[in-house]
Amino acid sequence: MSYFRLIHKKGSDPIPPAPDSIRREVVQSASVVRRTPHSNSLRPKSALLGVQDRGRKAKTVQAYGSRHEHARRRKHSSQLRLVSDSDSQESTSGSELPIKRNKVVREDRRPNRHRLRSESAFSEGDTGIFPMVHAADIASLHKLPRYTHAFPQDPGRSTIKLQYPSASQQEIYELVEPIQSDDFKPLDDIKETLEVVVNHYMRASDAVSFTDDSHGLLRRLKRAREKKDGALYVSLIQDWNEAVTRMRRQGVFVEVLDKLDWLDLRLVERILTQTYARTVSPTVSSLRQYENGTDNVYGELLPKFVSDIFRVTGLGTDHVFVDLGSGVGNVVLQAALEAGCESWGCEIMENACVLADLQEQEFKARCRLWGLANGNIHLRRGDFLENTSIGNALQEADVVLVNNQAFTPELNDRLTSKFLDLKEGCKIVSLKSFVPAGHKITSRNLNSPYNVLHVVEKRYFSACVSWTDAGGSYYVSTKDSSILQKFAEKNAEPG
Repeated sequence: MSYFRLIHKKGSDPIPPAPDSIRREVVQSASVVRRTPHSNSLRPKSALLGVQDRGRKAKTVQAYGSRHEHARRRKHSSQLRLVSDSDSQESTSGSELPIKRNKVVREDRRPNRHRLRSESAFSEGDTGIFPMVHAADIASLHKLPRYTHAFPQDPGRSTIKLQYPSASQQEIYELVEPIQSDDFKPLDDIKETLEVVVNHYMRASDAVSFTDDSHGLLRRLKRAREKKDGALYVSLIQDWNEAVTRMRRQGVFVEVLDKLDWLDLRLVERILTQTYARTVSPTVSSLRQYENGTDNVYGELLPKFVSDIFRVTGLGTDHVFVDLGSGVGNVVLQAALEAGCESWGCEIMENACVLADLQEQEFKARCRLWGLANGNIHLRRGDFLENTSIGNALQEADVVLVNNQAFTPELNDRLTSKFLDLKEGCKIVSLKSFVPAGHKITSRNLNSPYNVLHVVEKRYFSACVSWTDAGGSYYVSTKDSSILQKFAEKNAEPG
């Protein structure tokens, strides 16, 4: 199962795919490009030039534009699991433990992060209590009849505290199981958290005592759960807490994190999953309220796809990322964590904005638990074409994401005009091309914003978006005024 592949509640209808809305052809302003490798280098700034007529000298073309807004739609249930396709074999408590440290091979490496860990989070002085949503706050016996004892033969052992890699507070869990399969599962959350810590915070020599197939702590924890042995389960969690605290004090986690160039997607997904489950899932039904046929439709790009976008565009720590129509803030948070960059988002749907604010607060608490640094986050409400802060951020942006799958043609046109304000080399990622098929520069359309966008079509595969399992096309447009400048020079009057 991939990140944010959400199961609908009974009686709700899935969002049908819209194959006709994604053009398969590649659309360019100057020349046709077919899925060529994407360059991460930014082009130098140049003046935006135009020519009134063939045979006349070039003039400066003034940008124009107006502003409007949108939002997005997605499938939902109250429970989700954020994992990439490559991890789909590692799921339920009955499966084999995923303890392989596979090396990821990438076609083009993203810029290295300057700082992955939070220095303060590993300080022994960081032991205070801070606001966060504990697992016990969303899954407990007080939620009856939604939950029952995970260990009915030992009901007295119903609560544990779990230590994360940092020196921060422990998280409180009630040892309960949900009645409905799509509700939050505390014991699964514990299992997946422990596996991620072992795989991404420990040295191979340290991990052996946890991963051994016969006597490793993870294997024994699994057996205790299968045998409904609450006393053993609680004892093993205490052993875990002591071991993690000891390794932190020995500097193991700091040593491992400081050797990383970037965060593995499974770690990123774990943090995003925990954040979402504790803030959005309890009220996820509010995101189903949308007006069909308008720009206010909700849908999500899933994290593996988003991670690919970061890699393709070369998004790095020193960059500025802007998500226009950011929904509950998933991609904004992912950019701040995975790339470590300054990350902006704007959303018009009020219910999504409320959840985005909750996610931001919980996300920061989760990063503290995991001992990770993140880039600055800015979530704004309202029309992204009217919001002053977003307008200023766009002028500094290196990567702009627009999930315009359900946007009206009018909004896409207005957005295209807005892109004239972007700096040279800025990359715009969208699910529909902003440049019409077959567009060519002529003396009659010199003021068109299409003329400064160089577009490359790319492919995404199955389980990358929330509204369909099918793959499709997406487009990376680069702001490049030299396209128009070259046309002007070619057609300028000799002498």
